[in-house]
Amino acid sequence: MKINHLTAAEENFMKLFWKMESFYLKDVMEQHPEPKPHQNTVSTYLKILVEKGYLSTVKEGRIFKYTVIVPFEEYRKFLLKELTHNFFNDSGKEILEFLFSEKLLTQDDLKGYFDLKIEIKPAKVEEPKFEVAEEILNPKKEKKVKISKEKEKDKEKKKKKKKP
Repeated sequence: MKINHLTAAEENFMKLFWKMESFYLKDVMEQHPEPKPHQNTVSTYLKILVEKGYLSTVKEGRIFKYTVIVPFEEYRKFLLKELTHNFFNDSGKEILEFLFSEKLLTQDDLKGYFDLKIEIKPAKVEEPKFEVAEEILNPKKEKKVKISKEKEKDKEKKKKKKKP
């Protein structure tokens, strides 16, 4: 189904028609909010919307019954695709970034839409190992034992030298 663009006025009428789904001209006149347009104006828009493929007609005696052909969801999808193509380089990501930057969407808004069991945790950073520094700052026990034995030998040598 090819969907055609609507003018702002046609869109306003279609919003009413989508609510009614199937109707007569008199129904439109009754349900249109104030200020009500002239009946000829409504007739003209109905004719245009039939030509554009948004409405179908069935003649019942001397009057026409109108029925919506293009569902609201289809029109909305059409508009969003057009908007995405013309202003966001066919990128959903760009749309989301725009919505976030304009504060029209928050991360809380998205929580209920994605059933992803992903928790973002900070990455564990392994501490760098400085082996040489470790040996200097925390010498192993074996080295401590060797060092202390060497110190004892040095002390004994000094004592022997002092005794003569």
